[in-house]
Amino acid sequence: MATLAPAAGARRQSRGVTPEINFAKRIDNSRLVKMSDPRHNREMAMFLGTTVLLFLLVMMYAWQHFNAIECGYRVEQLRAQRDGMVEMNRALRLEEASLRDPQRIDVLARQMGLVAPQAGQVIRLDGGDDSLDPSAPVMARVSDSVRNLAVVSPQ
Repeated sequence: MATLAPAAGARRQSRGVTPEINFAKRIDNSRLVKMSDPRHNREMAMFLGTTVLLFLLVMMYAWQHFNAIECGYRVEQLRAQRDGMVEMNRALRLEEASLRDPQRIDVLARQMGLVAPQAGQVIRLDGGDDSLDPSAPVMARVSDSVRNLAVVSPQ
């Protein structure tokens, strides 16, 4: 009993490296029939349905979000277009006012050699001044006496 047994690690070192050999074992599972688990199938169907529903909700949210962004861009584009048209309208009104300026028209007329009309040379067609020439032609107009007549249909 006085002798001691060598340790297990020392024994392996003394024998050398033990080779490991793996053999491929062919297993034929073709004759096995998988049992259908209705509970597992129901869980998978519920998971698939929940996943599809979640996907549709996320896609609907994304569609609404991107549609709102696109509408925002469209509103800004239309607002810029409106501002441009308002500015163009202001410029055109200013140009119209400058072109209608009587002093400017008088200067251009004098540059073209035109002169101011003589008295009686201007005939107003809107009947604004009847006292000048009572025999002058008058545009047709409805008198007050005709407006007050009632139309009576024969029976």
